[in-house]
Amino acid sequence: MKYKLESRLIAVGDTAIKLFVPGEGSVKQVYHAQRETNPVTPFPYWAKVWPAALALSTFLQKEPHYILGKNVLELAAGLGLPSLLAARYASTVCCSDYLPETLDVVRQSIALNGAANISTRLLDWHRLPGDLAPEVLLLSDINYDPREFEVLYEVLTGFFKSNTLILLSTPQRLIAKPFIERLLPWCIQQEELSVTYTGEVTPVTVLVLRKSV
Repeated sequence: MKYKLESRLIAVGDTAIKLFVPGEGSVKQVYHAQRETNPVTPFPYWAKVWPAALALSTFLQKEPHYILGKNVLELAAGLGLPSLLAARYASTVCCSDYLPETLDVVRQSIALNGAANISTRLLDWHRLPGDLAPEVLLLSDINYDPREFEVLYEVLTGFFKSNTLILLSTPQRLIAKPFIERLLPWCIQQEELSVTYTGEVTPVTVLVLRKSV
């Protein structure tokens, strides 16, 4: 069963990004159908626009010098909003996620925006290949599960070894505070943003992280 997609125009500063988003009713319908065959099917949280993705996109639009002419990778991209924004400034963008259905939607958004410099790739942060060496790594709202924090820390330090600049946006969850504090020695810029979306205001922190010299 496929998702029924809705085309939305997402305002990011003075830029508008066209984005395909699964309709809420369609998400519930597909999820319940999948649960009938597999009771442990996780809910598709990727199928919505999250404040942290909006915050990261807003930051990129304000500070494009971080990605200008660069080769960019977005990991755990979900609907890929930051990737679509980054494509306006970067040389190349690879939008990745571990779920094929996620990238199916992203590819339709890429076509909708006519973004010729974006590719998609199936990547799972538990099993990353050794050939990844982007100049810039984008991450939004990836630190939501404490069971993943150690793996994520190893992933980030691995990218530091390749001299990758990392831009990470995170809602200000108390449960994630220890993880974020562990990254602060690499922080060269920190910005606090208030994101308003669907009538709700969410405080989000954006960190720019770079390997210490």
